Order: sequence, then C-alpha cells, then structure tokens
Amino acid sequence: MTRKRPSGLLLDLDGTVYEDEGAIHGAAEAVQALRDGGIPLRFVTNTTRVPRRTIAEWLAGFEIPAAADEIFTPPVAAAAWLKERGIRRVALCLPPVAGEEFRGLEIVEEEPEAVVVGDLGVGWTFDAMNRAFRWLLDGAVFIALHRNRYWKTEGELVLDVGPFVAALEYATGRTATLVGKPSRPMFEEAARSVGLEPEDVAMVGDDLEADVAGAQAIGCQGILVRTGKFREEGLARSEVKPDLVVDSLASLPSMLLS
Repeated sequence: MTRKRPSGLLLDLDGTVYEDEGAIHGAAEAVQALRDGGIPLRFVTNTTRVPRRTIAEWLAGFEIPAAADEIFTPPVAAAAWLKERGIRRVALCLPPVAGEEFRGLEIVEEEPEAVVVGDLGVGWTFDAMNRAFRWLLDGAVFIALHRNRYWKTEGELVLDVGPFVAALEYATGRTATLVGKPSRPMFEEAARSVGLEPEDVAMVGDDLEADVAGAQAIGCQGILVRTGKFREEGLARSEVKPDLVVDSLASLPSMLLS
C-alpha cells in the first residue's frame, strides 16, 4: 500500500461483498477473518431500494452476520439531514419498502417540502419523472441519495440513480443536495462509529468515483476491488488513483493481518 495500514475498514456491499448470485467468492471468510483480527468494519452502501434490516438479512443469508446499525445507507443519511433542518413533509422517489427508514417524517404525494430521489428502477416512468419535476419546480428541497451512473444486476450493467438526478437537474436548473457516497457525511459518520479518524480508515469498493475518490477526498484510503462493476479500461483512463487495487475482498486479510 502507498500509505500506512488502515485500522478500520468501510466496505461497499453490491459488487464488493455480494452480487445477485450471492456472496463474492471468499467474501464471507474475509469479513470473518478481519473481524477476528480485530479490525472494526462498517458496511457503507449506496443501496436505496431496501431498508437496512433487509440488507442485514441478505448478509446473514451469505453467512456474513451484521447488525443493522453497522450498515450505513443514503436513506438513513437523508432522513437525519431532513430532521435536522425541521423538514417534515417529504415525497419519496423510492420503492415503498425503503420508506421505513424515514420514520418520523410525513410521506406525502402533494405539496412536499422535499423530494428524495433514489433508485426506482423500472418505476422510473415518464409520469414519475414529471411528478418529481413539478414538485421541484414548486420549490421543494431537492435531495439525491447518490449519483452513481450505473450498477450491475443479473449479470448486466443497468442505469442507476445518477442519470435520473441529472435529468431533473437539467430540467429544473437546480442542483441536488447529495447525501450518499461520495458525499462526506456518509464516510465521516461511518468512521466515527468505530471511533477512528478518516485517515485511519480505508474504504473498499468497486466504484472509482463513489468509493475511492469519495473516501480519499476526506482523507480515507481508497481500495479498489476487481469485482462487481470494475472495468480495467475505466481504471486505466481515470484520474482517480486508488491507494491499492486488489482482485477481491478475499485478498485483504492476508495483506492487513500479516
């Protein structure tokens, strides 16, 4: 590694720990080895489709035990951001199940104070986009859960939240407030939860921008895995330079615990 060994790790999930087919080879064993070696872990994911309890259930199914409070997601960050600012009436561009992370807020379809844009998948119809567009034109606060361009599901790359955020920004002439990776709060809160400063932590993920560059921007190390949506040509042409590139999460215990 180009810097000191990290004392704690922030792990991306989709493409780093698991994919549609299940846990990435060696990931469960790697997580357990890191825990056994005394390295504190947090899972920092831009998944917006489901609540943390569901993610914890997925991980348990992959033989990776994790408590919900070890998982940091954009909906959790967005709910905290809105409550801190006294915003209560919120429209969610999210699957209904993801709404449980917004307990304490009023979820509305008329005259929202804020619009939270996440991953609707095939729910991104013209009507859904136009509804969000009109709310934003009427002055609602514009929250983007993240800006990832694409992700990998069922073996294929598909559009993620970013293109829809960009379309709404273009149409309204407004810039969304970002709360997910690569924004600072996600990384800072996760690092604080294990009692470490950002410079003592490394973020491990398959996304050069959301994982590596976002983490490096606040002083964390950025470790890139060659799994998930990783593309060798993307790394070659990127200005982002990871502190370390590994074949998969399974490679880390031997590097960090030896």
